[in-house]
Amino acid sequence: MEPTSTRPPSIAWSDQVAVFAIVELDRSGYVQSWNSGAERIKGYTREEIVGEHFSRFYRPQDRERGVPERLLASALAHGYVEDTGWRVRSDGALFWAHVTITAVRDAHGTPTGFVKIVRDLTASKRADDELNAFLRSFVHDFLSPVTAVRGYVDLLREGIGDTDEMLRHLGATSDHLLAMATALAARVRDDPPPRRDEVAHVGTLVREAASLVLPGDLFGRLSFSIADDAAVQGDATELRRAVQNVLENAAKYSEATIDVIVEATADTVDIVVRDRGRGIHPDDLSAILEDGVRGRLARDDDGGSGIGLASAARAVANAGGTIGLESSLGRGTTVRVRLPRAADETGR
Repeated sequence: MEPTSTRPPSIAWSDQVAVFAIVELDRSGYVQSWNSGAERIKGYTREEIVGEHFSRFYRPQDRERGVPERLLASALAHGYVEDTGWRVRSDGALFWAHVTITAVRDAHGTPTGFVKIVRDLTASKRADDELNAFLRSFVHDFLSPVTAVRGYVDLLREGIGDTDEMLRHLGATSDHLLAMATALAARVRDDPPPRRDEVAHVGTLVREAASLVLPGDLFGRLSFSIADDAAVQGDATELRRAVQNVLENAAKYSEATIDVIVEATADTVDIVVRDRGRGIHPDDLSAILEDGVRGRLARDDDGGSGIGLASAARAVANAGGTIGLESSLGRGTTVRVRLPRAADETGR
């Protein structure tokens, strides 16, 4: 049967979709159809808006910059385009929108128009903005005392010297806190610090991380085997935090000795952390490195959040490495961090 019209098929079914605005545009960007979700989100009735150009949904400064036209051109070139930003309702109020514009073509590939899908994310943006405002205030207030503590440590060193072991632990811990607070401050300012590319000696890095988790190891819970203090390349602070997170997990879920092993080959360095705790359920192993996943054996009083291992996995990946887990119920978990050796050590 021959089609009765070359016009794209009606999208009247879209009136049943109230969460999204679904708008059909012609090739020039003029509104051809308008669903109930569009009326709810943008405020115009179908009679008011059909035949009007879609650029009226954009702020004056965005129209002057040619944003609507650039979006249509990008959709034509790539098939679709996505954009998130401020849009204008019929009463002039702004809302935060996620927009997808898809180019529509006929059977011969000739562009016939566009379908525009819009979701109102104003409530989510408001919540995000409030959270960011809180974080900026918190980081500002937190950074000052941490910086002061670091200054007091320096004063103590001047009076006591660097021979006191507890003072060395306090210095390392305050350095770690200051680095974390500084990184958080930069991130909430939407100015993430550049990732440093430096040579870090793994044995030193591992012992520093251990001193942050179990300062002084007063109960002898850690057993070290560091055959070769090989070096790796990456952000030392980020890698130290990764090892710290792995050790914290081992210390949290096991009360027995924790083996910390550094093994090196010609090209890689392995950091192995082996505990003798409750283990991870086999069905959880595939997802345990994802954000927020704690596993079915976790308890409310453990104090975990499902963030530590995921953060460690990201830091290791940033350094070109991998992280793997083996676990046996009731016998413990082994985490193996594998990192490439520094280029100057491998001759690359």
